[in-house]
Amino acid sequence: MNARVTCRIAVEADDLEACFGVRKEVFVVEQQVPEDLEYDAYDADAVHVLAVRDDGLPLGTGRLLTGAAAVAKNGGDSGVGALGRLAVTREARGLGVGAALVRAIEDAARARGLTAVDLHAQTHALGFYERLGYVVHGPEFPDAGIPHRAMRRPLG
Repeated sequence: MNARVTCRIAVEADDLEACFGVRKEVFVVEQQVPEDLEYDAYDADAVHVLAVRDDGLPLGTGRLLTGAAAVAKNGGDSGVGALGRLAVTREARGLGVGAALVRAIEDAARARGLTAVDLHAQTHALGFYERLGYVVHGPEFPDAGIPHRAMRRPLG
């Protein structure tokens, strides 16, 4: 694929629908996460980011939690955002879409005055996040039956 990829904050209903569609494809269909676990109360107030090809095809998504929602995920630090629900369509994997989404979410965190970003990475994706500057902390734990580790990256 030689098309240009753009990441943007999903505000319009069509963009939000595209975010949820990518998440359903990746998490519910591919990884068999129960749909009632994939979509949660945090979605309403989260900052959703959408990656699209130049022809508008959705390629990936992720979300940023801030405030009380982030505190619930990161153990109590209101200056730290929580990156989550990062998903890239099968055909777009390996093309830099995931890294572009992470950087766009970090930019959104910086714009909101946050000093770091936490995430819960599936263990198979630890290397991906480590290459982007995230550091593992804490023990492995299950989330939706999938092994995860907590990670953090300070924002400079």
